[in-house]
Amino acid sequence: MAGKTVVVSEKGKDGVRALKVRVRTAGKRSVASTRWLERQLNDPYVARAKREGYRSRAAYKLLEMDEKYRLLKPGQRVVDLGAAPGGWAQVAARKVGAPGRGRVVGIDLLDIEPIPGVDFVQLDFLAPEAPDKLFALLGGPADVVMSDMAANATGHKKTDHLKIMGLAEAAVDFARQVLAPGGIFLAKVLQGGTENTLLADLKRDFAVVRHVKPAASRADSSELYVLATGFRGGAKEPA
Repeated sequence: MAGKTVVVSEKGKDGVRALKVRVRTAGKRSVASTRWLERQLNDPYVARAKREGYRSRAAYKLLEMDEKYRLLKPGQRVVDLGAAPGGWAQVAARKVGAPGRGRVVGIDLLDIEPIPGVDFVQLDFLAPEAPDKLFALLGGPADVVMSDMAANATGHKKTDHLKIMGLAEAAVDFARQVLAPGGIFLAKVLQGGTENTLLADLKRDFAVVRHVKPAASRADSSELYVLATGFRGGAKEPA
């Protein structure tokens, strides 16, 4: 038996009634999946992404961070780690003028539908050959390495925290290999304690390191982004 979707009217703080979708659990759907579906149906960023042609609501997180910190500029070379489904890559391509002025490479284990101006590579970014392939696609070192990667959630808060922090640390190691001097690193983390260790590590190689939580990141989520600018190192291009 399928679950029912019910539209109800709720009074907000300002006294104005708004429509909200509620999904009733039924059949094989779990309570957790029902809550996720309900949240998606009521999320204004999900609706906005559909209207404006972005592949995910995550595009607005990057747009908000870029508006505040001016991360993406015409002519830059950008790497998007864990790029599927492509929302961040879409934003980057428009901001850097790809194709033409800038270049954007998206790396993921999953196959991704093409996006104008983005070169998608189905590859494990931890593979030894990944940096050399990236240099070839970009035509040189990267100006920005960004990652919105998140491991599949287990429901165990501590385990999920450690998994996503492990991805962020691996992304940092990759960025050190491919970033040009002055480059930018941006990655998703979760609050839980060890994110401060990552910040301390980044401060050795970047001029400015900070935590950022864009408005598009759900308020009830422990999600944060670590933003490091002014890379002091410099990738060596393959011979």
